[in-house]
Amino acid sequence: MPARLILVRHGETAWSASGQHTGRTDIPLTEEGREMARLAGARLHRAPWNGLPDARVYTSPLSRARETCELAGFGDRAVDRPELLEWDYGAYEGRTGADIRESDHPGWLIWRDGVPGGEKLSDVAARADAFLADVEEDHGTPHPDTTTMHAADSDVMVFAHGHLLRVLAARWLGLPPEYGQRLKLGTAALSVLSWEYGLPAIEIWNDHSHLDGLGH
Repeated sequence: MPARLILVRHGETAWSASGQHTGRTDIPLTEEGREMARLAGARLHRAPWNGLPDARVYTSPLSRARETCELAGFGDRAVDRPELLEWDYGAYEGRTGADIRESDHPGWLIWRDGVPGGEKLSDVAARADAFLADVEEDHGTPHPDTTTMHAADSDVMVFAHGHLLRVLAARWLGLPPEYGQRLKLGTAALSVLSWEYGLPAIEIWNDHSHLDGLGH
């Protein structure tokens, strides 16, 4: 596994601002979302990150993630990975949770009840597992007597989506994908998955302090 996974959720879109489920609809960032991406990038180019010159950078192919990556200053190094696409919400694409619970399914919870005509949570988890297995093959395994990887192992940066990143974090920890429900994640938030005494750990989660000037 890599030394760390640095995760960045994409900036705001019109649908993320309104709470609409945005899976495969290729909706662009709002102007505020673009500023969020720039602020996240400015933070990652300051100490202690210093632009993470040795990190491998991966992004979802969808434009809201790819544009966040580019505006953050990592686009020239980024590789598109289809495993990082957001959950396919099927018939619930573009709808809010409140609308679904009122009109279709009282008490609906995506982590428990899923979506009609879209991906199962287990499908999303399988994509996350495939991505983690691939970066593990590239980077090796953790040293059992230290809190981090060997110094030679590099970081991995991931620009992707809210639900996908929550599932990815759960699977990094070796937990079932439903655990992602407990990992709230805002737009343009920064998270870091790393190691503690040879075991996968969360080092930072849902940090959006770089957005304080925007009122977030």
